[in-house]
Amino acid sequence: MSQDLYELLGVDRDADADAIKKAYRRLARKYHPDVNPDPEAQEKFKEVSTAYEVLSDPQKRSHYDRGGDPFGGQGGFGGQGGNFSFTDIMDAFFGGQGGAGGGRGPRPRTRRGQDALIAIQVELAEAAFGVTREIKVDTAVLCDSCHGAGTAPNTQPVTCETCRGAGEVAQVQRSFLGEMRTLRACPACQGHGSIIPDPCRECAGDGRVRSQRTLKVRIPAGVDDGTRVQLSEQGEVGPGGGPSGDLYVEIRVAEHETFVRNGNDLHCTLSVPMTAAALGTTVTLDLLEAEVKLEEGDEELVATHEFEIKAGTQSGTEFTVRGKGVPGLRGGRGDLVVTVVVETPTKLSGREEELLRELAALRGEESVSGKMRDSSKSAFGRLRDAFRGH
Repeated sequence: MSQDLYELLGVDRDADADAIKKAYRRLARKYHPDVNPDPEAQEKFKEVSTAYEVLSDPQKRSHYDRGGDPFGGQGGFGGQGGNFSFTDIMDAFFGGQGGAGGGRGPRPRTRRGQDALIAIQVELAEAAFGVTREIKVDTAVLCDSCHGAGTAPNTQPVTCETCRGAGEVAQVQRSFLGEMRTLRACPACQGHGSIIPDPCRECAGDGRVRSQRTLKVRIPAGVDDGTRVQLSEQGEVGPGGGPSGDLYVEIRVAEHETFVRNGNDLHCTLSVPMTAAALGTTVTLDLLEAEVKLEEGDEELVATHEFEIKAGTQSGTEFTVRGKGVPGLRGGRGDLVVTVVVETPTKLSGREEELLRELAALRGEESVSGKMRDSSKSAFGRLRDAFRGH
């Protein structure tokens, strides 16, 4: 090969190993026969592969830089003297960490445990103002017998005889690309590099067992349906006694008989008699705070609110009570929106009917003309506009 190997890869003569590997990966993806069937591309792929084989090997590179033949006259890539690793070609396409002749090494037995997820149901007041709950969790915990080692008492893992502790075994094949060397996990030790000849009888060598635990979880004020509370390191213990994963508690908020939540606002309906709506009155509202079970250290919450209904209030009128909604997770608090529904009596006594007829006569309302009004100002109109997206 007459062309300079550094020029073939497009790198400087003082390029480090990472730069050489990146250059080879870029060219291999461009010229590999599986990607580019052009015969010239196949020849180019052999050339850049030969260049990488030399420049990625410190001894061959040093010999080449001094003007010698790095292959000792035996030919380059694909020749009798080549020892090019198949893992380098895989690196070019998949970005692996193999390197020429390199492997991943034994896989550790100790690994982080999986995260766990459980769901609990809370009342609307508990979600709004916070609550502490006890929950039972069925997860993997550290084995008390072997303390995560996975071995029976007074025993130790032994080095795997198949892979001699490497955790991998190699297969070498010859093809038109040269000598292909592939690595796979050792089937005897599953890649660990060691074997447990006498596993712990309690955990069967896993280092953990299933158990039920009771935990206390503090649900912060303002959580909504679907909110997840994270408990760090309260999930499953990892294999081999590895660090625990996290536990996530998903909140399910039960429906409330009176209040409907919309963001941090609360909505409710207040029914008042026709006379009260006409004359005006004051109603004592029971707020959501009335359902809170106060815990030690909590400030006392005001459970009621004096709500004024002005004279002449129409059915469907909305009133907003500021700051009586749900506290926000990041501070602040929503509002309470009260929709007034005026109740019309369905049964009247003789005296009641007589008085109403007198009132109708005084107001000139003995007969109704059926005059239409702007429906957009009514509760029905607002509902209609909401469906139309106005």
